[in-house]
Amino acid sequence: MRLPNLSALRAFEAAVRHENFSRAAAELCLTHGAISHQVRGLEEELGVQLFVRNGRQVTATPEARRYASTVARCLAELADGAAELRPAEGVQRLSVTAIPSFAARWLAPRLGQFIEQNPNIEVILQASGQLQDLVREGIDVGIRFGRGKYPGLDVERLIGEIYYPVVSPRYRGGQLPAYPQDLANATLLRSNEPWLPWFRAAGLALPEPSGGVMFEDLSMLIRSAVDGDGVALVRHVVAMQEIASGQLVRLFDIATPCPDDYYLVSPPGALQKPQVRAFRDWLKAEIARSQLLTTPS
Repeated sequence: MRLPNLSALRAFEAAVRHENFSRAAAELCLTHGAISHQVRGLEEELGVQLFVRNGRQVTATPEARRYASTVARCLAELADGAAELRPAEGVQRLSVTAIPSFAARWLAPRLGQFIEQNPNIEVILQASGQLQDLVREGIDVGIRFGRGKYPGLDVERLIGEIYYPVVSPRYRGGQLPAYPQDLANATLLRSNEPWLPWFRAAGLALPEPSGGVMFEDLSMLIRSAVDGDGVALVRHVVAMQEIASGQLVRLFDIATPCPDDYYLVSPPGALQKPQVRAFRDWLKAEIARSQLLTTPS
């Protein structure tokens, strides 16, 4: 059995992932020319074109993308196998990235339970709204909020999400909106999530609110609602803590589904690591225990 050159495979996989020879070279501490030479050699050995070249721009062919997925998985297995051979260091490191709202308002308050159950695992939690390159940045697992299209990663849907309006019980001295129509005279807090889909679901012909503060941080939006500044349209997972404590009250029984879902994503082969499997199993069990799988309608 004849295997392709391992250095060429590493260069090829990085080049497909970045779709850029220069960035692949920077990752592997090589030159652009070295990456190009390795890829050319692999193309000659396999007898197939792997990239369409236009000057210094390169585009991976569909065949190259499929093969790169196999190569990435095999490289991860090799790395994990080597890690298993090395003497145990006692503590296993687990790096997790999540969107800020989920990390701060749901995950972080519960991580202590995971650490108690797994005292040999050190968790490094990063909150980021950017789509990070998990492979390049050495991150074991991510929790993303989107449509589930994350090429090059293992993807598993966790839960869906819904929107509904909430308000502080102290808003306007306790004179809370009794009917959806009452929102026409209420102070509506704004965020990146539009009100219009919920207005339509409630049969309201109100325009999208304008003016005032636009909250890009959902934690700040909820804080403003708790302080009685107005009515906020919130995601269930993000606001459930304040609703459970009575700091916020859900208005009406109308909710709109969010087009995005929460997904667990990881680099190819990462789930073979015991700490990643332990986190995945705990996360899914905690989601079920906290009844996130049965969000209110």
